[in-house]
Amino acid sequence: QSRSSAASDVYKRQSQDEAREAFEARRVIELGLLHQLKVVDKAALRQLKSHLQREKAALAGTDVGMRSFLLGDFHVCLAECLGNSLLADTLRDFTARTTLIAMLYQSSHDAAQSCADHVRIVEALEAGDIARAEALMSEHIGTVQSALRLQASSDPLAGLRDALAPVRKSCLLYTSDAADDRL
Repeated sequence: QSRSSAASDVYKRQSQDEAREAFEARRVIELGLLHQLKVVDKAALRQLKSHLQREKAALAGTDVGMRSFLLGDFHVCLAECLGNSLLADTLRDFTARTTLIAMLYQSSHDAAQSCADHVRIVEALEAGDIARAEALMSEHIGTVQSALRLQASSDPLAGLRDALAPVRKSCLLYTSDAADDRL
């Protein structure tokens, strides 16, 4: 095995370990936030529903980065709406780590499922069923983590390879020889 291949394997393992740890931390924080919750005020529910509308709009578009950001940011928004800015900041860090993975591996179908999960969580909060919201959140985090892990294990660099694939010169807008030399 070459050094670059061995280094790639180490990086992949570290990335997967970091993602697993970030999901575990998110699970502890988010379930803890919901577990201690008594009620959710109307302003917080309005803010969460507004966020869900932005998620749905992103799902209808083609910007995978925005879609992934909004799906991850739901969890930060939830912590902020529940009144814990310190945990929201902590979640922002963990969510950033998992969002990078989601951008590479989360399918459009999985993203739509995440949004649907978020809708059900907010519906449970609105109904005052905190225990159901907590159970839904636990299931949601586990589902997202499992889907990303399965896709990542098949070919973790597939998205990156596609993004970095050479572009045929006939597709380029440059026409001068000088422009071709820069490529």
